[in-house]
Amino acid sequence: MESATVFLMYHELELPGRALCQSEPGYVRYILGERDFGSHLESLKGRGWQGWSVGEALRFPAGRGVGITFDDGCETDLLAAAPLLQANNFGATFYVTTGFVGKPGYLSTAQLRELHGLGFEIGCHSMTHPYLSDLDASTLQREIGGAKSQLEQWLGAQVEHFSCPGGRYNQRVQDAVRSAGYTSMATSRNQGNGQKSDRFALGRVAVLRGTSAEKFESLSCGHGLWRLSLEDGARQVLKRTLGNAAYDRVRGALLGESKRG
Repeated sequence: MESATVFLMYHELELPGRALCQSEPGYVRYILGERDFGSHLESLKGRGWQGWSVGEALRFPAGRGVGITFDDGCETDLLAAAPLLQANNFGATFYVTTGFVGKPGYLSTAQLRELHGLGFEIGCHSMTHPYLSDLDASTLQREIGGAKSQLEQWLGAQVEHFSCPGGRYNQRVQDAVRSAGYTSMATSRNQGNGQKSDRFALGRVAVLRGTSAEKFESLSCGHGLWRLSLEDGARQVLKRTLGNAAYDRVRGALLGESKRG
């Protein structure tokens, strides 16, 4: 059986005395404290593992490691995540939503360039964070290709990797990402990635608030992902049956969550 590398998905990191970008329960469940993220990196380092950007991970280097990714482009990417990653000599990919850049709590263009200048990989997370599978062709191109162009203008460098907001995608989205010139697309499917994996349907495993040290070690090793994949399948059936908007209303009513699943 082909070995698979787990790509971890993080979001904003919580810092003492600092307000989060959003306060809805569905957002907060994805938020870890700075210390918790640091302990995850220490766990990987203690096992002799590496932390890679998406580009690095897709070259499948020798040794054990995980892909490390962050979504949205929160300011704590630079203030908290980057120093901890640097201290452990780990790489990471920061998927940025271009429409969030410059808003309170998110990276400014100067901070985005600073993060890139530190050697971290910058990917794209769309322009306005919509569910891409709901969009018409012209809006889809703007969210995917237009956001890529904007990021490349700010950075003066090519942007090769894309991640889907909310993990929502279909064949039209995959085709649009390919056509825009990206070399990979990350989803929220709970699966590892191997050399034979579809580069435009990469799996990522969300690391949630309250994840224990034991659970984190299990996730990073890929243990038990089949159970999470079964849950993914059930959710996909509901999303296709109800549609994204109705699914979110039901999910919100049951769990008190916002659109982040």
